[in-house]
Amino acid sequence: MSVIQVHDKKFAPYISVEQIDEQISRLAREIDNDYKDKRPLFIGILNGSFIFAADLFKKLQIEAEISFIKLASYKGTRSTGNVITSIGLDESLKGRHVIILEDIVDTGKTLKEFLPQLYDQQPASLKVTSLLHKPDALQHPIKIDYLGFNVPNKFLLGYGLDYDGLGRNLKEIYRLVDDNET
Repeated sequence: MSVIQVHDKKFAPYISVEQIDEQISRLAREIDNDYKDKRPLFIGILNGSFIFAADLFKKLQIEAEISFIKLASYKGTRSTGNVITSIGLDESLKGRHVIILEDIVDTGKTLKEFLPQLYDQQPASLKVTSLLHKPDALQHPIKIDYLGFNVPNKFLLGYGLDYDGLGRNLKEIYRLVDDNET
């Protein structure tokens, strides 16, 4: 991996394909162990979580279902502070074991807005799984039950994370290069 350019920004390698795969395998084992005979419903938050959701789902050994919802709060490299719901959830959550799949939790605003809507549907349990978490950016406390990586408060790209629509298809995760880095 070497430095790449997307739009007007440069990005340096940060988390390798192997590191990502190792953490997803670990998460799948933990979830398999915790949800034997419970048949959970996974809810992937689009667009960013689709690659993580697919890779995690392929590694699970338990019976499970998956659905997706589109929530967004980013424009460019900054959070807008507004959560937009574009695609709703069709399944009933009453009495179901629900696991939210996020690519990244940074400010926590998206989940702070979304989780109460899910709790209102009376699931048997509700857990959050995130590949990435930026503890230094957190403004709304969110409990992450299954976590891949804690990362610094830097803009990240790849493996589902984008910069103005590009870069989601990168197999590894890159970090934004500071202007004074060259």
